[in-house]
Amino acid sequence: MRKPTDQRGFVVHPRRWVVKRTLAWLTAHRRLARDYETHTATSEAMIRWAAIAGMLGRLTRGAPATRQQRRTFNTPD
Repeated sequence: MRKPTDQRGFVVHPRRWVVKRTLAWLTAHRRLARDYETHTATSEAMIRWAAIAGMLGRLTRGAPATRQQRRTFNTPD
């Protein structure tokens, strides 16, 4: 975003925080914190993986917790 010509001093740009927040969420994944990958395709895949993991986390956060069903095994007598 470019600064308007009549602007003087500091003014917060609208919605800029959305980009910074998204990049911070992606950087929170350990593998994206440093540039470990040698191929750009692998780096892109890791970014997509981190974004999908973040979206899934936000989608499932509101759901109630469920316990795993107790398993019973039939033993031959």
